[in-house]
Amino acid sequence: MSRITNTFKKLKEKNKKALIPYITAGDPHPDLTLSMMHALVDSGADMIELGIPFSDPMADGPTIQRASERALAHHVGLSHVFKMVKTFRENDDKTPIILMGYANPIEAIGAETFVERAKSSDVDGIITVDYPPEECVEFTKLLKEKNIDSIFLLSPTSELDRVKLIIEQASGFLYYVSLKGVTGAANIDIEQVKSKVGMIRELTDLPIGVGFGVKDAATAKEVAKISDAVVVGSRMVQEIESSNKENLIQNISKLMKELREAVN
Repeated sequence: MSRITNTFKKLKEKNKKALIPYITAGDPHPDLTLSMMHALVDSGADMIELGIPFSDPMADGPTIQRASERALAHHVGLSHVFKMVKTFRENDDKTPIILMGYANPIEAIGAETFVERAKSSDVDGIITVDYPPEECVEFTKLLKEKNIDSIFLLSPTSELDRVKLIIEQASGFLYYVSLKGVTGAANIDIEQVKSKVGMIRELTDLPIGVGFGVKDAATAKEVAKISDAVVVGSRMVQEIESSNKENLIQNISKLMKELREAVN
């Protein structure tokens, strides 16, 4: 059983929902990423989604695009991200770490090499935004062999046949994108999300996380009622962007605690 599956199992036993913050590795500075990861866990995160900096993050809105730009300005790449996870594991061997990124860096080093390095760094799950299920059967197989979950995105426009195709390959959980557009783009239509999540639930026992539009604690509370996990990306990165080195940890911890209380 993977860390992700085990975490969802334990939360379900307590009638609780997972809270998953997103940060970009290396933003605002590589030296701060590990402290931020530990602070998020200490403040209520059940898992962490760690973004791999990329020059063309097409699924992300301006906020997370700027986070990638800040990280890339410090020359943060895949090797640094793997090292961060490995170092994180020295003090935390329980919290699932999910890498989120794009196909280009994976293709650049080769899928087998990527999976081997992810395994040796003790990564738990991979979200590759622009790997459609039709084109990543072998990649998903490689991940499965190493007990790394392959997490796919589903959207409001995903048709039934495509949802079924994704479910066949997915593990860990399904990530439902709550709105049409990029991260942080609009307000969530809770009724629409509820309907779509309900449809997905009829097809699978996999947990369903919802993200891409959770702007505050009130939204997180509503999303938690209809999902198994709440993913908070742009709002967390906004907090990072508006903080300085002195108050960064305090500010993200405060936000995390507010979100945790709301989700509970």
